Amino acid sequence: MDIRALLFDVNGTLIDIETDEGLEEIYRAIAHFLMYQGISLHRWEVRDLYFQLMQQQRAESAETFAEWNAVEVWREFLRSKASDYTRSLPSEKLEQLPLFLAELHRGIARKRLRLYPQVQETLDQLCSLYHMAVVTDAQSAYAVPELRAVGLLKYFNPVIVSGDYGYRKPDSRLFQKALDALQARPEQAIFIGNDLYQDIFGAQQVGMKAIFLSSNQGNTSYQTISPDYTISRFTELPQAVNYFATLE
Repeated sequence: MDIRALLFDVNGTLIDIETDEGLEEIYRAIAHFLMYQGISLHRWEVRDLYFQLMQQQRAESAETFAEWNAVEVWREFLRSKASDYTRSLPSEKLEQLPLFLAELHRGIARKRLRLYPQVQETLDQLCSLYHMAVVTDAQSAYAVPELRAVGLLKYFNPVIVSGDYGYRKPDSRLFQKALDALQARPEQAIFIGNDLYQDIFGAQQVGMKAIFLSSNQGNTSYQTISPDYTISRFTELPQAVNYFATLE
């Protein structure tokens, strides 16, 4: 195989992350912050409206694998609850508030954010040999800062995030967007992920070979789908890639 590109999932593959969107302190903090923007709500009202708008956004989508957009949820939240004082705020501040609220929500919900062992060292080995990209089911307001925080953002171009497009893996269009940006054909790329349905099934539907990384997250079975190669540690990735490179 003429391998030119490696495409990666993020959470559960590169980054070991844990979040809890049910934490009471998230909505207490946001309710307190909103008071200073002219919006008075109890924390449970913030929580209920947040989840309602998220579900509504997905329900209104015509996509088979619908994805939501966190910034747009908070934009609609502010629009629906804005007081006269809120609307009188400087336009630049009003424009930035939805992104700020998305980041604040994620920051308080996050309980763990760290690399899996030897991820950076392994990427260092591979980055001079292959173009590398990310295809992740996430929000840009979360994924890009988190990749930067753990020192990985520099390795990947492009970073394809489902929340920017309104659909999520295994939708083949996400994988194809990365391939198009890399100017690579499916048979020239390998996808690495920890979810047998979203990652492995999705990548194989496009025509890519797919390496399954067994981690502490993700679906480990889906119908009759089998990965093209399985690894249990990230350090095994170069060997797996070399295996495909030897195939004709």
